[in-house]
Parts: sequence; C-alpha cells; structure tokens
Amino acid sequence: MKTMKPIKVIITLLITLNFSYAQNSKPAPDLANVKYSEHERNVLDVWFADSNKTTPMVIYIHGGGFKSGSKEKIKANELSELLEAGISVASINYRLLSNAPLPAAHIDAKHALQFIRSKAMEWKIDKDRIGLFGGSAGAQICMWLAFSNDMANADSDNPIERESTRVTCIAPIIGQTTMSSEFWTALADRHLKDENGSDYIAKIFGDTTRRDRNRMATYGTKTLKEADKIADDLSALSLISADDPPVFMSYFMSPDAKVPNNPRKVRGWVIHHVDFGIALKEKMDELNIEADLKYPGSKTKYNSLVEFFVDKLS
Repeated sequence: MKTMKPIKVIITLLITLNFSYAQNSKPAPDLANVKYSEHERNVLDVWFADSNKTTPMVIYIHGGGFKSGSKEKIKANELSELLEAGISVASINYRLLSNAPLPAAHIDAKHALQFIRSKAMEWKIDKDRIGLFGGSAGAQICMWLAFSNDMANADSDNPIERESTRVTCIAPIIGQTTMSSEFWTALADRHLKDENGSDYIAKIFGDTTRRDRNRMATYGTKTLKEADKIADDLSALSLISADDPPVFMSYFMSPDAKVPNNPRKVRGWVIHHVDFGIALKEKMDELNIEADLKYPGSKTKYNSLVEFFVDKLS
C-alpha cells in the first residue's frame, strides 16, 4: 500500500480545517451592541442582507433557561443562509433571572421588537415582514410575542412604544408551549414515574418545597397563586387564538423516545420534550392555524426553519 506523502496530508488537513471553519464562522454584524433599552443587557446585533430594496427581518432570541445565554449563540449556518436568502437578521440579549424575575425577559424582547420596527426606514427593513426564532427560553419568548394581542401603546409619548408587536411567523426550537406546573408535572409523571417512581422525579427536579420556592423566585412572587397567574399569562397554550401567525416547531426527539440512561440528561430531556409541541399543534389544528412540527421521523412541509422563513417572508 502506498502511503500519502506528508505534504499531501498537510494540504488535505488544511482544506478540511478551512471548510470546517467556513461552516462554523459567523460574519461580523453590520451593527453591534446597539442599545434598545436602558439595562446593560438590552443590546442587539444586526446583519443586513445585501439588497437595494427593503428586506424582511428575522429576530433571534437566545435560550438558556432565562439564567444564561447570549446573542452570540445564533448559529453560523442559519445566519448565513438567511442572509443569502435576502433576509436581514437581528440577535438580542435580554435581562436574565439574576437581573430581574420574569416577565422581564419577555418585556425586553417586546421592546427590542418595537425598537427594530422603529428603525425600519433607516435600516431598510419591511416592518410588515418580521419573523422570530430561538431555542428553549428564547422559543418560549417567541411564542409569547406571537400569540399575545398587539402590545403597541397608541397613546404613548414614546414613538417606539407605538410600534406593533405582531409578527408574520415564528420558528421556536425545543420550546415550552406552557409554563403550567400541572402540565410539567403530568409530563414528568408520564415519562418518568412509571419506570422510576416519584422519588426519581424529586431527585431530578427537587422536592415539592424546593420546586415551589424556585417557582416563586422565578416570577418574583410571594405566593404560588401569583406565580401561576404570571406563568399562565406567558404560556402559548393559554394565549393562542385564531388570528395568530403560522409556526414551524422543531424538537430533537420523537414522541416514543426513551428516557436517557444518564440522570444528568433527564432534566433537559423532560424540559425540551416534544410533548410540548404536540400539545400546541393540536390546539393550532383546532383553530385552523398552520403549524408544522418537526422531530425525528416526522413528515413536515419544510425541512428547516430557513426554508420556512424564506417561504413566509420573501
């Protein structure tokens, strides 16, 4: 057998590395760390599609359980594909739980959306063609914005607050379609209790006292009743109505997926379960709203969120 000469090995390696870098590197934003509100985390990045005309825009809202994450988490391939398709992109930061309880993150995202709309003429953005996407906590915020009634304040002295908060379409990724503790408990019971018992649920998510304490802290309330009210007000399943926009949801597991053997992965497995998407799709089907639900083995109209956005916004 002939051996490859060292120089050929080096060239092959360099080509491979360059291709990998091209696939994973992000273009620098055209505008970086633009302030959209007062807090230090109220900043966003913007990439403009190369066009002589006004372009649609997609806004990325990062995940991280409302505890972590940043606008830099936007995927390079999705960003590049959107720009190549003539869709401008923004990526936002928002306040985390260490800064303020919920719904501070949601309010920040609302302000960012209105701020971007206020820049439509300057940035050559079509404010009537705006989409949202994000993962986990970011997906939850996307759904809250999409399914809430228009939060524009026509009487405000601030022109930004007079901008609409309605969007054309959204693509939530592994999103929690409800913040209801009853839904979450039932989901955990359904997938964990039969095999492992309630003690296992407590081990993964904490005992009832701990869960209740964390829930009140998340929403900044003194009672569970108050926390549950805020959670319901933020939940897609509670908010959605027949006039809401089309959705492309994606999850990384099938409905019959097995519980991970590694206990460290079980919490994330439950929190991002496809059952959330199934529940929302069922309700959207009842309301005759377009809902695509992608998971391993599913059949969907679109193969990717980029394909979905191109169809809905271009």
